[in-house]
Amino acid sequence: MAADIAVVSITHAIQQAAAPVFLLAGIGAILNVLANRLSRIVDRSRELHSRLELLDPPRRGGVERELQVLFLRGRAVHRAIGFATTSALLVCFVVAILFISAVMEWNGGVVVAALFVLAMLFLISALIGFLREIQLATRVMLNGP
Repeated sequence: MAADIAVVSITHAIQQAAAPVFLLAGIGAILNVLANRLSRIVDRSRELHSRLELLDPPRRGGVERELQVLFLRGRAVHRAIGFATTSALLVCFVVAILFISAVMEWNGGVVVAALFVLAMLFLISALIGFLREIQLATRVMLNGP
């Protein structure tokens, strides 16, 4: 009978801890988009750097301005990736603490709530960074470098 209670307790802990995993899937998708954008920025930057070496000094201005914008975009994406990764790590801690607290019958509600709020704040920061990068890219597209 005690084994049945332990199995039910562990099953409940797994169910409770698995709910935030869906959030991890969403953060993973965001990280994938951010990594792809960073890859494009790096590729374009390399192309412009190689082109810059071939240009005469008077004709370098446009390329240098575009490189400056690419630098700002890259920095925004880099920060967003850091925030999103931190958010995912905090969600992992939430899952671990939920499972441990359910199995060990420890009340970790305050810790879980604090970590979850922190995870959301980091996710919000990542999304703001993503929005900033999109604004920089769109500004260049609409107005030129």
